[in-house]
Amino acid sequence: MEPLLLNQGIQKLETAAIDRGYRIYDELDPGLLSNVYETVLADWLIRDGYQVERQKLVPITFDDKAFDEGFYCDLLVSGKLLIEIVSAENFTALDSQKLTTYLRLMNLPMGLLINFGAPSFKRGVRRIINGYVN
Repeated sequence: MEPLLLNQGIQKLETAAIDRGYRIYDELDPGLLSNVYETVLADWLIRDGYQVERQKLVPITFDDKAFDEGFYCDLLVSGKLLIEIVSAENFTALDSQKLTTYLRLMNLPMGLLINFGAPSFKRGVRRIINGYVN
């Protein structure tokens, strides 16, 4: 399977989220709970003019039945970019797996994992496209 070529709209969302994430990391420092970073990032993206949904339900379809419980993604920006926030020293395999699953269930092309607890912001950002981790 070829990696999906991202359109400029998604790239613009990604750039905005990473830029704002960097400022948050720089100003608030690591060590806070992930919901604090989620709240601030959502607020800044909204002020930048993006539509942001917090704790959006990720429905599951099984055996031709839809189930509206179980999973909630941290941020969905403009209906296109999924962002999961972590506040830990390191990512775990479960972090990437969770985002990959959400992307598949929501039929979205791209997501970002942002870890505000990482030793540096650069080490705390991962892009996941169609199940491939960059």
